[in-house]
Amino acid sequence: MRFVRGKSVGEYNSTQKRRKYLKKSGTSVNFKPDYQIFSINYSFDPFVLGGRLNELAFLNSKLNLKIEDRRFNHIKASKFSHHGGLSEYISTLCKTTQKIHDIIEVEKELKGVNVSVALLWSNVNYQENLISFTNNIRTTEGGTHVDGLKNVLTRTINSIARKLGKIKDTSQNLSGDFIREGLTGIINVKVSEPEFEGQVKSKLSNQDVRTIVDQVVGERIRSYFEMENQPSLLMIIDKAMAAQLAFDAAKKAREISRKKFGFEYSTLPGKLADCSTRNPSLAEIFIVEGDSAGGSAKQARNRRYQAILPLRGKIINIEKTEESKIYNNTEIQALISALGLGSKSESLNIEQLRYRRIIIMTDADVDGAHIRTLLLTFFYRYQRKLIEEGFIYIACPPLYKIEGTTGKRKKSQRYCYSEGELEYFLFENSGRFSVQRFKGLGEMMPEQLWKTTMNPDKRILKRVEVSDAHRANRIFNVLMGEKVLARKKFIQIHANKLKFENIDY
Repeated sequence: MRFVRGKSVGEYNSTQKRRKYLKKSGTSVNFKPDYQIFSINYSFDPFVLGGRLNELAFLNSKLNLKIEDRRFNHIKASKFSHHGGLSEYISTLCKTTQKIHDIIEVEKELKGVNVSVALLWSNVNYQENLISFTNNIRTTEGGTHVDGLKNVLTRTINSIARKLGKIKDTSQNLSGDFIREGLTGIINVKVSEPEFEGQVKSKLSNQDVRTIVDQVVGERIRSYFEMENQPSLLMIIDKAMAAQLAFDAAKKAREISRKKFGFEYSTLPGKLADCSTRNPSLAEIFIVEGDSAGGSAKQARNRRYQAILPLRGKIINIEKTEESKIYNNTEIQALISALGLGSKSESLNIEQLRYRRIIIMTDADVDGAHIRTLLLTFFYRYQRKLIEEGFIYIACPPLYKIEGTTGKRKKSQRYCYSEGELEYFLFENSGRFSVQRFKGLGEMMPEQLWKTTMNPDKRILKRVEVSDAHRANRIFNVLMGEKVLARKKFIQIHANKLKFENIDY
């Protein structure tokens, strides 16, 4: 059956008569953009489409999916099929982590709602990674099914811990945030009449689903940890108790420090050069590396709507840091307070966010790239919603300044933002040129920094997006996690893609 611009063209062409002669059956969908709606240069990203099909193959065990890219003379095809379901999905996500136990999986239908859950705790990972779906649709904001899962994990593990004598005070409980430290979990519920909040279906709101998930998962968790694997539960409880004690100690130390130095009422870091506007939708903040770059940026900025936050050196790697240590780090504290973020476990409150444009502006060298990666790791792990809402940007300072005289004896000054742009300019233009390579933002005059990198009329900003959260999760885990061998293997595989700079002008 063919559709054009939302309407069917022709009648449904049934192939039921021929099916008895075919060994295979299925559905084939062919599509291409309508250039009355899309631009003529519009292009589909095969990695985004492939990532979604791979996700569907995990969620629907034994389903075979195939994508063919027919835009070129040579057809590129990829196949996706995972017979292991959610267990295989979890195994793929946690390839490089040190596991505490075997994967806990439950699939059960109750009161017309099918619940599929897979859970795995890591011994060295401190991040929580819960991925949720409703009817195979990604619910990025969670909803009642995620609330039910969190509640039953917290209540059940606290109950067993109290029964085992790990928690002696009946009035106290381990916080769910600490219980879920190092947990990777996937939940997919199938509901006949789902209700969502908003148009994009990112949050499930069916109230009965919360109770159903609670009952289904609670039975399996209690059975697994009480009957089958009590030592693993003790490790999870000990890890959660240590995290909670460390967090409480860090909180007390921070409060004492604030009272000692007399800034218990201070909410903003002293190094922040704030802007004058108090309208977050107009305000933007540049996170820069070091005092030198910070000095140039402060002189170059438009004080009305541009704020500058200089960071000293490289921030801690949040991927392999306990949550309590995160809040003890001076640079992380400065970021959290300057941006108006809450604690890691809190949902993003956009009303408290002080800037709607958060711009990472680091040097265009290896150290700058490392600092940028550490900051992106912080935003992705601490408050991923900032990226999903489109608030995080990367500034693009120039690599080179070219001055000279062209063949027509006209003086020219030009900035190049990449090696390719420089090579193209020198190839296309004859004359005498001097090429200056900027080693860092601190080398640039304030006028140059404003003209090339900070002026909204001329600058280049790259908005950070996550088209495939699972792939991003794996990459962050490999590059920033504890496993050195996994990182070494990644570098060896991708070494041939590196470009080494060796230019002499």
